[in-house]
Amino acid sequence: MRKNHAFGEEEESEEINLTPMLDVVFIMLIFFIVTATFIKEAGIQVDRPDTTTADTQDDAAILVAISANDEIWIDRQERDPKEIRSILEKMRAENPKGSMVIQADEESTNEVLVQVMEAAKVVGISNVAIASDN
Repeated sequence: MRKNHAFGEEEESEEINLTPMLDVVFIMLIFFIVTATFIKEAGIQVDRPDTTTADTQDDAAILVAISANDEIWIDRQERDPKEIRSILEKMRAENPKGSMVIQADEESTNEVLVQVMEAAKVVGISNVAIASDN
């Protein structure tokens, strides 16, 4: 504000203060980043079996893929069956409320599927689903 010497009045500034708007935008950005759930993809394309009674699973945070030759893929990397439990523990610690979806190929064996499901049960993941094409 400037003082007009001739009249003794103050002139108002015509600039718009953008600081409060920027503060709100940054706070909203931080809020969305903190509350976002990041889905970790399995890493391979799997031919899932067909079903007629499938339910959708929207909140899956952990995706595990089992290939036709029984390879286990988590987070775009092939994993050793012995380390599945520790990986699932780590992923569950990152998102305790998230569920798990297993994408098993039609040609994969049930043995590997059961190993992954048992590891999930031991870790404490109670909501496990098996993906299918419907």
